[in-house]
Amino acid sequence: MEKVEPMTLFGYEKLQAEVKNLKEVKRPQVVRDIEEALEHGDLKENAEYHAAKEQQRHIDGRLQDLADIIGCAKIVDPSELTHSRISFGSTIMMTDMNTDEEIVYTIVGGCESNPDMGLISFGSPLAKQLLGKVEGDEVKVRLPGGEKEFEINEVRYQEIVFECN
Repeated sequence: MEKVEPMTLFGYEKLQAEVKNLKEVKRPQVVRDIEEALEHGDLKENAEYHAAKEQQRHIDGRLQDLADIIGCAKIVDPSELTHSRISFGSTIMMTDMNTDEEIVYTIVGGCESNPDMGLISFGSPLAKQLLGKVEGDEVKVRLPGGEKEFEINEVRYQEIVFECN
């Protein structure tokens, strides 16, 4: 089964910008750092050389990860989806039935998630268990911190704000 990574255009452009920065700025700088460190001679005791090589491996690994994610990317415009049931891009208002705390989350792509801003990944344990639910549903979810019970108060689309300015 082909893996699909849903994301908004914002998330896709964010990944593309990271690739561009890594390829055009960071990796060339690391290559220059390696060349400079090589000029210092003995590589066994050359901390700058080893640090630069480690940074190069990190950048190359991240570039591979980004290539994999972008290769599986499916750009979704949440405003074009119906939100009668919880789906990608839905904003969900729900109540923790143990604490009566009201919680608001929006389901976004993995590269876009920011739980502090209420943006949770489509692939997160909570989002996976909420998908398809409707207003009025009571749902027990298993989370890494234990089991919780929520009541879904509202499911809607609202424009997603990804970053604080």
